[in-house]
Amino acid sequence: MTVELRGIGRRFGERWILQQLDLKVEKGECVALLGASGCGKSTALRLIAGLDQPDCGDLLIEGEPMDRVPARQRRIGMVFQSYALFPHLTVRGNLDLGLRLRGGAAQDRQQRIEAMLDVVQLRELADQRPAQLSGGQRQRVALARALLRDPRVFLLDEPMSNLDAQLRDELRPELKRLILDGPQPVLYVTHDQVEAMALADRVAVMRHGRIEQIGTPQELYDTPFTTYVAQFIGRPPMNLIAEESNRTVGVRPEHLQIDDRGMQCRVLNREWHGASQQLLLESQHGTLRMVCDGTEMLGDSLRVSWPKQREHHFSAIDGRRL
Repeated sequence: MTVELRGIGRRFGERWILQQLDLKVEKGECVALLGASGCGKSTALRLIAGLDQPDCGDLLIEGEPMDRVPARQRRIGMVFQSYALFPHLTVRGNLDLGLRLRGGAAQDRQQRIEAMLDVVQLRELADQRPAQLSGGQRQRVALARALLRDPRVFLLDEPMSNLDAQLRDELRPELKRLILDGPQPVLYVTHDQVEAMALADRVAVMRHGRIEQIGTPQELYDTPFTTYVAQFIGRPPMNLIAEESNRTVGVRPEHLQIDDRGMQCRVLNREWHGASQQLLLESQHGTLRMVCDGTEMLGDSLRVSWPKQREHHFSAIDGRRL
């Protein structure tokens, strides 16, 4: 089972939302589409689901072209950030509705629903309505509904963006258990790099309707192809230092180190992050970010350097890796 996009383009008026998008997701693989709002990542999901049509290119699921296959026949399990639950129905009723629309005996539907309630650990809340559930519980209902469709492909569109940080941390293992570790290909749309790096096998960083770079989380962090990826992946972002007219040097904040023979800097800001602190430094090359475990304070002067082997070199003209 695979999902493949070949040269996909989609435009609204004169503006291209997606441009020559090429992507293949294998069986059992999770690929995150990561990028800022408006980069085209949700549009890509809508095209795969059949909720919209591309202006050019080919979309295939298990090698079958989807241009003439309506959405209801594609067997897509889609989970939205808004949950999209029916407020007047109970948890059990929300799960049953999709099965009833697809047909099937009532006894068979009931058996599948009861088994699914155990899978998502919601049996005790089966008779509650969505307004009586927490955000994490509502999202589990949405995941259960998608699972009951027995989909060939899972599409997740910002599924945890409405949850607070603690709930997102709690739901990640559940998401992996229920969907990401399954046999289906999964596309996961998010603007949160922590989610993408934690959950996906590969991450596609999108910009202006194109994939800027795709790779494993470690590949994107260790060897970014462009300055855009270098600063988008990693918090705090990579420092970019103009050394020559045609060259930019990138250095991760954690690779800066205090060195009496290094470059003179002054502490402009300090944030305490528990095990470490993040410093904003004023230097001859502009502001730099540094992660360390020292006790420097606002206004302090210090000298910093970095190992040459930790440098990343980019073209100052187009931002691409040299």
